Formats: sequence, structure tokens, C-alpha cells
Amino acid sequence: MTDTITTRALKWIKRLMLISFGVAVASIFIGVLSRLYEFRDDDADRGAITRGTDKFGDTFSKVAYLDQGWSASDSLWFYNTTQGSNLLPYSFFLMLEQPDSSALFRSDENMDRYGYLPQHPTVSNPDGLPVGMVRDEYQGKSFMGFTCAACHTTQINYAETGIRIDGGPANSDMETFMIDLVKALHATLETSEKLDRFIANVLKQSDYKHAEEITVDLRKYAQRIKTYTVINTPRDSDRPLTQYGYARLDAFGRIYNRVLEHIMSAQQLRELLSEMLSPAELTEVMAGVEPVLRSSDRDHVIERIHGHLADRQIIKLRNKIYNPADAPVSYPFLWDVPQHDYIQWNGRVDNSGIGPMARNAGQVIGVFGTLDWQEKEGFTLSSVLGGQGFGPTHIDFQSSIDIRNLRRVEKHLRKLTSPRWPEHILPGIDKVRRARGAVLFERYCASCHDQINHADPDRRVVARMISVASVGTDSKMAENSIRYTGYSGILRNQYVSVGVGNILLQRQAPAVALLTSATRNVVTTPDADKWFVRRWAERLLDFAHTFFDNEVQPSLKYGNYTPDTTVNPFASVMAYKARPLNGIWATAPYLHNGSVPTLYDLLLPKRRADDPIEGEYRPDEFRVGSREFDPEKVGFKSTGYNGFLFRSDIWGNHNSGHEYASGRTPQLDGTYLPALTREQRLDLLEYLKSL
Repeated sequence: MTDTITTRALKWIKRLMLISFGVAVASIFIGVLSRLYEFRDDDADRGAITRGTDKFGDTFSKVAYLDQGWSASDSLWFYNTTQGSNLLPYSFFLMLEQPDSSALFRSDENMDRYGYLPQHPTVSNPDGLPVGMVRDEYQGKSFMGFTCAACHTTQINYAETGIRIDGGPANSDMETFMIDLVKALHATLETSEKLDRFIANVLKQSDYKHAEEITVDLRKYAQRIKTYTVINTPRDSDRPLTQYGYARLDAFGRIYNRVLEHIMSAQQLRELLSEMLSPAELTEVMAGVEPVLRSSDRDHVIERIHGHLADRQIIKLRNKIYNPADAPVSYPFLWDVPQHDYIQWNGRVDNSGIGPMARNAGQVIGVFGTLDWQEKEGFTLSSVLGGQGFGPTHIDFQSSIDIRNLRRVEKHLRKLTSPRWPEHILPGIDKVRRARGAVLFERYCASCHDQINHADPDRRVVARMISVASVGTDSKMAENSIRYTGYSGILRNQYVSVGVGNILLQRQAPAVALLTSATRNVVTTPDADKWFVRRWAERLLDFAHTFFDNEVQPSLKYGNYTPDTTVNPFASVMAYKARPLNGIWATAPYLHNGSVPTLYDLLLPKRRADDPIEGEYRPDEFRVGSREFDPEKVGFKSTGYNGFLFRSDIWGNHNSGHEYASGRTPQLDGTYLPALTREQRLDLLEYLKSL
């Protein structure tokens, strides 16, 4: 009997060993395939095409890439790797027409109007979508979504050459893109000829079987995207509205609002609506709605609300739930991001440990990741790890967010280096001026801006934080990070760790804390699209890779800023980070809010009311949108064309502060240095080109 049991035990041990070996081999095989994916697309032109002359009169007849540590396949992998963004069904985007014509909305000419870079078809982009737009598969359906490259790839045009900069700040206008997309969707619904063509083309291009299915989904996505634009429309009645224009986006404001939209509980929404609806109307609006508002629940509620509330009441409801997304900032550059200790313009995000995973997951929430959150019985390992405890129910934070690809992208960025001034394309650097400029840099700039050896594999970037009061630049982005709050909804009573301890998410809580809790729950929830063993194995592997492969360790912030306290746990974000200046020549416009068009202008003072009219000052108004480069002032063309008019008199757009070179902002030790002369500014500019 004992021998029989022993024999059976040995058989099971052998089976387990074989299974373990098989899983290990499969994991290695999958890992190899995932790496091969990066190299499958090796188009020599990296998919780039020329456009001749665009709407602003820019021209280029060829595209050139600089040496940034990436091969052609590296660039294409970055452009075309999904992160789980699902804006609308893929076939819808392919076949959608422009609102006022039969031309396709996704046409190269139209995408170029919004600043997105057209591409020809390649292996990983068979439909020739612009840089940063991609096909994503989620739960058996295909969607068009955004990749990291949509916001972090730029092009500079000079002498008929388009210089493509990987990881550079995009020159796109996402705000207008989304507004026009809504117009196109509604025009299709309202115009029978458009609708007939759309349905016929989608039936040929997709898995849709019936016209009715297409019409239902078309209405659904038209409503969803319109709701998104309404939620994020600037709405300050006391001041001129802050429009974004090209090269800027209030990403955090929009991410906060996406989180607030999805964490709103049915109970909290019912309480808000009870102030506007009769009991019978409230019952009708909330009929069949689950305790956790799923996407379909929100669709039904929004549709029913429009039948009972006037526009002014809907706006009032919006203003109670959401915060204005009215502090647009320049898209950040991505080189050296994995080497930073703190990320974002105000240094809000700790980049150590699993920080990159949560940061990137939060970003995908903002760019239309599908969030299939729902209430379920009991608790799970995911819910406990996410901070929900061991209660009788838990919130399941399923989503389309591709954690695996986000980890891969972060690792991919380690190879990316800052672009060097291309003297074979742009005018050469004056070595005499550069030498004089180096001396000025040490005196005026070096106390805040570290010089980074972009080729050093062991480089680290320590954030040097400068309080808003000290640097004097526009405060809106920093202030919004502190003062914005929202209803905690399904996250209520969870704890969020901040630098000085834990805070409890009460009925209303800081938006930054709600985002932290939401992303924590998302990253601890494995992908339901995969079978049980695989999804847990991959998620644990992703955590291990992110944590142990991240050489950035927790550290104190450096610089002149107000530290967090128990009274004000987010005081430190009322500051801006002094960015490293390697590659600065390729990152116009300047300051965190893009309020200064060129580097030369950045070295000038803001004109005050008591300043003489004569003299050089930062422009208070200028045009944005053009990619035509000015190598003398170092920035894009800002006059002489009908681009977006940037007005610096609007809060959020102020161009004051950081006036060290003009003697109006004190150094860290409180001293004021003398204003640079014009010749000295040109010397310093020549040195900045060389970084």
C-alpha cells in the first residue's frame, strides 16, 4: 500500500516537473517572440512620407532621422505598439468621413492638419495610420487607439528636410482633433448618404454583420466622445478661456476627469441628480443601473439625462462632478525619462520601484483605455493588493490597459538618447561663441540645470525642484494639482500613501490621490483576456521586472520647494522641475506651458507695464502650429502665417518668470545677476544648441 502511494506521488511529482518545465519553455518562447516583434518591421524610411506643402506653408521633400540610439525597427516598434487605448472601433476610424465632405477623416492631409505625422503602410502599420495611432485588440474586438508616440514624436522642417525626433514633444492639436471627430461622427448619423456609405464600408472592413449593429455603436461612440469633449471644455466664466492649440495638452486634467467619470458610484450620482429631478424622473434615469457604473450604465444615464435636463442643468451637473482641464502644458520629451528620479513638470510622480508602471497606466486611462470596472462578491488577491481589504464585495478593475507593453516601452526608452544639433542639416555651431556661452551657462544656469552625458549608460537625472513663488512662472498647472478634488465613489474608504503617511479617501478627496488609488487597483488586476495561469504569471513577472529592473531608488527631492506636511500632504507639487537641457534645441516652445516660442525669447524679460516700449521682450502673442524651424532663435516659426494664436494674458498661458538671464529672477542664493547683453544672449544660445 505504501509502495503504491509512493509510486503515485512520484508520478505526480514528475508530472508537475514536466508541467513546470513546459511553462518555463513556453515563457522563454513567448519572451523570444515578443522580442522578435520589435524587429519585424525594418522599413528604412521608418514609414515616413513627405507631404509637399501643408496648411501653414511648410515644405519638406525628405525626412531625416538623427542618431538617438534607436534603429529603424526601434522607432517603428515605438510608433506602433499598443498600450490598450480604445478610442473607437477600428473600422469606424478607417471609414469615417470628414463632416463636410466625403474625404476620409483619417486621410493624410486631414491628420496633418492636426499636427499628426502621416506614415505609409509598413509591416506593423498595414493601414498607414499616422505616427501614434494603432490597432488594438480587446475582448475580441478591434479598436483604434493612441500609442506613446502620438504625444512624444516631433518633426522639425528646415531647408526641405523634415528632421524626425523620436521622443520629442509632439506638435499636435489633440483638442481640435477630438472636437472635429465628434462633428464627423454626428454628421455621419445625421446625413443619410454618409451613413449609407459608412455602413457599407464598415461591413466590408470588420466583423459587423448587420447595419443596425453599426448604427447602434456609432450612436454610442458619438455620445461617449462628445461627452468627453464637453467634460473637458474650458469653462472659466470669470476669465478668457484657455484653449490649447498645437503642442500642448492638459493631460492631467483630462486624466483626473476620466478617473472621476469611472469611479462615480450609482449612489453618489443618485444624490446629485435628486437635486435636479423629481423622484419619478430619478427612478427612470437610474433604472437598471448597477452600484458600480459600467460603461453601458453611463451611456444609458447620459442618454436619459438629456431627455429630462436643460443644457444649463447638464452644465451645472458637469461642474459639480468634474474639474476644468484648463492648464495645458507642453508635451514632455522622453529621453532620459527612465533615468529620472521624479517625473512630470511639477515632479509629482516618484519614478522608483513600480512607479513607472502606475504612471504609464494612469496615462492610458487618459487616452481612452477601456475601463470595465464592476462590483463582485468576496475578495481576491488583486483587490487586497489594490487596497480594498477583505470585505464581502470588491471592485474588479478590469481594463484594456496593456501593462506588459507599457513595461516594454519603458525599457525600450532606456536606449533613447537626446538628439544632437545636426550640423549637416542646420547651420553649424559657432565654436567661439559656444566657448563664451559655456562660461555664461556655468554662471547663470548650472545651479539648476544639470548637464547630462546622453551617451552614459549609467546616467541619472536628479530632479531640481524650484518653488512656483521662486521661479515666477505660470502657477495654474501646479495649483490645479493641489486644489482639484472629486467624489471618491467606488474608491471611498481606501487609503493612499503619500510622503508623510496615509490619507483616507473620504466622500470627496484630492484628485491626485484618487488617480493614485485607481492606477494601483488597475495594475494589480491581471488581464482577464488571458487564461488564469498565464495572466497571473505575466502580471507577477511584470511586477518583478518593473521593480527589480528599475535602478532608480526612492530618494528625497532636491531643490528650493515647500516640503509636504501632514497639513498639506501635496505642498511639494507647488513647484516646477528644472529640466536637463540636453536636446533642448528640439523641444520648442518653452517653459512648462509652452508660452515662449524660442530659446532666444526665453533669455528676454517679460515686458511689464512700467517698462519702456523700446527694447527686446518676450512676445505676448505668437502663432503656433508650424514645423518650420528658426535656427537663429531656436524654435518654430511664430509669425507670418495663420496658425493658432497663443495669448499669454490668460491664466495658464502666462509667459513671465524664469527671467534669470534678464536679471529679474533671483538665483537660488537670492542674488540677482546682471542682465545679459544681446551678444551674451547669442553666446549662451550657441552653447545651448550644443547640449
